[in-house]
Amino acid sequence: MKKRKTPFLYLACFLLMGVLLAAVPADPGYQVGDAARDFKLKNVDGKMVSMSDFQDAKGFIVTFTCNTCPYSVAYEDRIIALHNKYAPQGYPVIAINPNDVQASPEDSFGHMQQRAKEKKFPFPYLLDETQEITKAYGATRTPHLYVVQKQPDGQYKVAYIGTIDDSSREPEKVQKKYAEAALDELVAGKAVSQPNTKAIGCTIKWREA
Repeated sequence: MKKRKTPFLYLACFLLMGVLLAAVPADPGYQVGDAARDFKLKNVDGKMVSMSDFQDAKGFIVTFTCNTCPYSVAYEDRIIALHNKYAPQGYPVIAINPNDVQASPEDSFGHMQQRAKEKKFPFPYLLDETQEITKAYGATRTPHLYVVQKQPDGQYKVAYIGTIDDSSREPEKVQKKYAEAALDELVAGKAVSQPNTKAIGCTIKWREA
């Protein structure tokens, strides 16, 4: 004789499905070739920042990162190096903290200000408080990098999505610099030969529905 499943088991399954669905944005976000929307988010200096503020920029290295993820911390110096190398060539970094502050208190705006000061970030470090921009881009990890290229009509086209290089926690072991390769091709007026790689890092801390 088969045992009937208890109502408790059905309820547990239902709740588990709800948690899983709430943990992942429904929209997969941008793909390479898509037009990326601009944004207006608060920088650590208290000012609101948009891509349109950088009138001479040819594009941007939009990097979703945070204070708390070990992968993000390991990549901070390399993100600074990317900005210092490519900002003079028209591609500055804009860093965005996507994490919900309630879920990750050390990613609060005050902690962001402290971290930016400690590391002397030469680029904006913005807080996506509503997570609207993070979901629009489709970022799922920290760090998660998007290179966007400004078009003649003023729109921003996604040219590269993924990771910075092939050694997330050990910079001395880097062999393939994916982001740099993509940026070098864009600066040279070429198409990006490897426009997608897999972002490696901590999962983004989403706000509870």
